[in-house]
Amino acid sequence: MTAVLHICRACDEPITDSDDAVYLGHEEAMSGPGWDVWAHRDHADLVVPDPAPIRVLARILIHHATRQPNTPGGTP
Repeated sequence: MTAVLHICRACDEPITDSDDAVYLGHEEAMSGPGWDVWAHRDHADLVVPDPAPIRVLARILIHHATRQPNTPGGTP
C-alpha cells in the first residue's frame, strides 16, 4: 500500500508525517475536480488565498456599485 503524499502549499516540500499535515481546503479547477490544499502544521498560518479571484470579485462589485440605473428616456 502506498502512502498518500501531500505537498505543503507554503514551502512546496513533501509532508512526510501524516500527523504534521494540516488540511486547508479545496481549490476548484477550471476543468476536473480540483485538488486539496495541505500545509505543514508550522506553515499553515503562512498560506494566503490566491489574490487573483479576490481582485476579480472586487472589480465586479465596484462595477455594480458605480453603474448608472436605467432610466426611461435616457441614453443607454
